[in-house]
Amino acid sequence: MSENMTQVSVRILEKEYQIACPVDARTDLLNSAAMLNSKMREIRDSGKVIGLDRIAVMAALNMANELIKAHSRDEEIELSLGNRLKTMRERVEVAVQKGRQLEF
Repeated sequence: MSENMTQVSVRILEKEYQIACPVDARTDLLNSAAMLNSKMREIRDSGKVIGLDRIAVMAALNMANELIKAHSRDEEIELSLGNRLKTMRERVEVAVQKGRQLEF
């Protein structure tokens, strides 16, 4: 393993996994594993899904759906901010133009 890589042990549904990752990504990996473990426990504890594979797939689908919704919200916010900035720029340009007209 290279110098900038580390071996991280994560526990998901009482099962231990050894994962190699960049040293500076260790905290993100641990946080991701904790989130996955939480989602999988929630699904398992609901009693509606049986089997580790099915629980993992359902957790992955739920998390992917949340990610897609977050990206969609981000795009809406970007569009809204872009429109606001355009409006502000136009107002500033009008104000500057009026100021120039007064100088003559």
